[in-house]
Amino acid sequence: MKPVDPILPTDIDAYVDDQLDTARRIEVEAHLSEHPEIAAKVMADLSIRGELRLALAKAPTHGRPETREAARRLQGALSRNRLFHSIQRVAAIGLLLCAGWFANSTVGPFTPSTVEASTPVPSFVDAAISAHTTSKLRETMPSQMEAANYDAAGIRSATAIVMPDIPADWQVKDVQIFPSAFGPSVEVTILRDGRERLSLFAVRPGSFAVQQATLTKSAGVQASYWQIGDVAYALVSETQNPNQLKDEAQTLADTLY
Repeated sequence: MKPVDPILPTDIDAYVDDQLDTARRIEVEAHLSEHPEIAAKVMADLSIRGELRLALAKAPTHGRPETREAARRLQGALSRNRLFHSIQRVAAIGLLLCAGWFANSTVGPFTPSTVEASTPVPSFVDAAISAHTTSKLRETMPSQMEAANYDAAGIRSATAIVMPDIPADWQVKDVQIFPSAFGPSVEVTILRDGRERLSLFAVRPGSFAVQQATLTKSAGVQASYWQIGDVAYALVSETQNPNQLKDEAQTLADTLY
């Protein structure tokens, strides 16, 4: 395997500025998945860039030339120096507030619109539930042999997916590899306390994020999902207490840091 060049601060800056080729972006994302504190800063920088782009996009309609020029200067400073990202966030928010004040004084009072309170469930959660259903079907077919050997190192070598540590009192019943849009996915069938049936699912969703365990329900099945870098995970159950499922998902997530 070709050794990966060390990830330098300049690589992180280029990643935020979208100036890396696909291969190097994957290497940087793998590095960020192993360094959550750096990943959090990168997400903050990406958020700032989004806010600035939004301000610039709206500026020709509501903003003054001085405001647009200030936004461009601030965006250039962000590309040159990441050390002051907190100060830049305050400046970006202040710029948006000024633009809003100017628009309010020009076109009239602002009327708030209805906002969606919940975040849409990622598509990989549907894939996790589908894999869970498939594993139940396999269990009823004598011709389908189970593979109960959970080899996290082997899975990482074959799929580039880092799997969490399974608690000692959980029994792995089956490990399967499924296709997905951005490479292979992994589904692990688990028995908890000898009777609670769980499915642990891991996949590359094609996006980068750092997200804590979140609970969702669908058609009688509940899942607690999270994401670290470019790999997403879901713990699926039909019978387990939702709060316990979420806590156990977070425990699995913590083993990945």
